[in-house]
Amino acid sequence: MIDQSTIAAANEAADADLRADYDALGDHLSRRGIDIAAIKDKVAAYGVAIPSWGVGTGGTRFARFPGAGEPAGVFDKLDDCGVIHQLTGATPRVSLHIPWDDADPADLLAKAEETGLSFDAMNSNTFQDQPGQAQSYKYGSLSHTDAATRAQAVEHNLYCIEMGQRIGSKALTVWVGDGSNFPGQSNFTKQFERYLESAKQVYAALPADWRLFTEHKMFEPAFYSTVVQDWGTNYLIARELGEQAHCLVDLGHHAPNVNIEMIVARLIQFGKLGGFHFNDSKYGDDDLDTAAIDPYRLFLVFNELVDAAGTPGFDPAHMLDQSHNVTDPIESLMNSAMEVQRAYAQALLVDRTALAGYQDTNDALMASETLKTAFRTDVTPILKMARRDRDAAIDPVATYRRSGYRARVAETRPSSDGIGGGIV
Repeated sequence: MIDQSTIAAANEAADADLRADYDALGDHLSRRGIDIAAIKDKVAAYGVAIPSWGVGTGGTRFARFPGAGEPAGVFDKLDDCGVIHQLTGATPRVSLHIPWDDADPADLLAKAEETGLSFDAMNSNTFQDQPGQAQSYKYGSLSHTDAATRAQAVEHNLYCIEMGQRIGSKALTVWVGDGSNFPGQSNFTKQFERYLESAKQVYAALPADWRLFTEHKMFEPAFYSTVVQDWGTNYLIARELGEQAHCLVDLGHHAPNVNIEMIVARLIQFGKLGGFHFNDSKYGDDDLDTAAIDPYRLFLVFNELVDAAGTPGFDPAHMLDQSHNVTDPIESLMNSAMEVQRAYAQALLVDRTALAGYQDTNDALMASETLKTAFRTDVTPILKMARRDRDAAIDPVATYRRSGYRARVAETRPSSDGIGGGIV
């Protein structure tokens, strides 16, 4: 990983300016009745999970351009994830994807301890065929017309649960690419019934302290219809399966102009918000860096989360899910983790008493301004001080570049070719 002396030296050079900025912001917030130290402590305690696949270079349907020093396997991925957490102090957990990350659980636990990490939700892969696989997922997996193919997909999910139990995970995320590309290709109702039947078999195998997260996606790889296409269908699934089933919201999996923060509020209200895949989107499921396009929407999502804090049983999982095509994945993931922290800190600054009053009196302008006052506040000093207090880097990207980590791992990791597209 990165020598701690490199971080300490960079922090020492930035410390005086940080203290001045932090004190100035503290004075400003104090006049608004806000204790900056209390906000900083909450931010420091917050963490978002890293997707193991996120530390590799992504790709489009047309091409993939790999970068230097890409991880060659799950243990390289954990090294990279460990660096992200070492520098940001904000990413203590890793979400594995099976079979991409299949390995001996004892070895995974040993590597996690070495890198200061633990494991988040397991992710099953039934959207592509693997070497030696008996049945193909070309026409679906959990909803396939062929019973043997559905059974194979169910069995894979059961294996993911078993694997997760051995490494300390407490959740399974299920996303399927099932759908259709032509009108008439599939009977919508029968296809969904087959999906539910398969999902119930997976749900029945959940340990008592686990949760099942089902993920919806509007389109791709099926371009006419998708089995789990929106939050309404996702909610129906969670309701049909039972109390341990919840909906996972990926910020890129919605039609343009959909009010995602309202979806979040609805799922919270009915106890079915399981968690998030944070990213950003311009046209479709672009999986751009979090807050790269619409930081205000991210803030509005966190406004709903902070507003719901303290609700019994409310414990959504937070994870990044991005594809990095033109940047160093480590840098993008660090920036995204910090942007998620930023949105959380800004949401903590909302004057909720004033907001409730404006809502009750239908003062639309002042209600909006109350949110904007929090959003416009530059909370960067809070984020930096939270990292400094955890011996992470005040400026993670600059410290990472100064460390030479990417060049160092590029010398030992095999180079990857650029053939094909996609994230694998």
